[in-house]
Amino acid sequence: QVQLVESGGGLVQAGGSLRLSCAASGSIFNINAMGWYRQAPGNQRELAARIFSGGGVIYADSVKGRLTISRDNAKNTVYLQMNSLKPEDTAVYYCNAVGQTPWKSNFDRWGQGTQVTVSS
Repeated sequence: QVQLVESGGGLVQAGGSLRLSCAASGSIFNINAMGWYRQAPGNQRELAARIFSGGGVIYADSVKGRLTISRDNAKNTVYLQMNSLKPEDTAVYYCNAVGQTPWKSNFDRWGQGTQVTVSS
């Protein structure tokens, strides 16, 4: 089993910053990609940022220049530095990891979600 544990959410004023962390643990052989998705009330879950094992990253247009994803491969941990936050960034942020177990089976796991609230 692979588990993801997120931390770092909270309440911040517009223009402020937060840093989210997500640590993966368990039966991990390798992780191909880790990412952050978010879901606002009444909306579908959407990609915010994703980072691949080779270092490539993708961002949603709405967060480019404000959110930065990074990864510590040795710790199987992904971070999301969020600056210049806007009220529209308010959502539950979910961590995701895809990879393989030592038995070469694939996994696609989600964290429990962490609330980010940006007040105007």
